[in-house]
Amino acid sequence: MTQDFASLLKPYRARIDALDEQIIDLLRLRYDVIEEVGRLKARENIPATLQDRVDEVRENAARLGAAKGLDESFIRDLYARLITHSCALEEAIAQDLKTRKAS
Repeated sequence: MTQDFASLLKPYRARIDALDEQIIDLLRLRYDVIEEVGRLKARENIPATLQDRVDEVRENAARLGAAKGLDESFIRDLYARLITHSCALEEAIAQDLKTRKAS
């Protein structure tokens, strides 16, 4: 019976896998921009975390998700994690650049 389930689910799993690859590609593109912003912020001595922008991005994503029928709370939580990680990356970039300048 397990084999029957696997056969039945196979095309859906393939579609999900393809979508996951697209999501990862988009995240990579997003992080490319984050890295650019991190270098700019470090160069201009701008803090990695700008709370107004954090709130704006998170709430914008929640609103967009809700408009597309997604759970607003889930999207807000997902973006909170994404933003936290992005800010940490920007901070790491700033620290790396400071270390290089000091050397």
